[in-house]
Amino acid sequence: MLISTKEMLKKAQEETRAVAAFNTYSLETVQAAISSAEKEEQPVIIALGERYFPTVDVEGFAAMVKAMAHKAAIPVALHLDHAYEKDSIIRAIKNGFTSVMYDGSKYPLKENIKRTKEIVDIAHMEGVSVEAEIGSMAKGAYSDEEEGDGTLTDPLLANEFVKATNIDFLAAAIGTVHGMYQGEPNIDLERLQQIHELVNIPLVLHGGSGTPDEKIVETINHGICKINVNTEISVAAVTFLKSAFDDEFKDDPMPHLSNINRVMQQKMEKAMQRFVRLFSNEKQAVC
Repeated sequence: MLISTKEMLKKAQEETRAVAAFNTYSLETVQAAISSAEKEEQPVIIALGERYFPTVDVEGFAAMVKAMAHKAAIPVALHLDHAYEKDSIIRAIKNGFTSVMYDGSKYPLKENIKRTKEIVDIAHMEGVSVEAEIGSMAKGAYSDEEEGDGTLTDPLLANEFVKATNIDFLAAAIGTVHGMYQGEPNIDLERLQQIHELVNIPLVLHGGSGTPDEKIVETINHGICKINVNTEISVAAVTFLKSAFDDEFKDDPMPHLSNINRVMQQKMEKAMQRFVRLFSNEKQAVC
């Protein structure tokens, strides 16, 4: 069933667990995400980044996800990730996305508040929840995200930002990166705890890929309710594709694309299921 992202994350907040938000851009990625969540009996967020709009038909994608969510045995939400343009957000809202992320983190605080508040006003009129961000994440390996400067979120400014914009969830920059880490992760849990104490809405962690399991669990215990995962799933799929003709299909000189897609989906699903199980924080009840 397709449900409100806000409802899903409020429930996660109450139960001290996090929901996996998988970046998806194809039938196989969506099917893998929903299947992995069903196996763990946990909710899932299907996320589509604005950067994929040139290659993904938004209207068709939304219709597909909503149809699959209707059949799913677990709650599903549909989220627009890292949108910078108002037109993209309006397009997502018109097509039934249950939440949108407006990323105004490149702007000074005052301008970010102004722009984010405008998006909140538009989205809330349609019952759509809004995620926003202050601070900026650096770009790690194998990521297709934009480069950030790595500025960590100031807890006091986070509180001011949330009150001024009326957003529904806050993405906090605490040292994770978009992509895989190049070196040892340096996650500022003390900063996260300060934000958690000042801000009562669900907190979001971008950069779930490559983050050590024990650090993930600690962030959940410090208020993180939604964790974005993209690169590690891409790595699982591409690793399979690079070795497929020497391994899985070594005896088939021309394997059919449908079979390649089938096995690739299985590899992604296995990687996703590990995240869903980890984020459930000892498998609390489903939303």
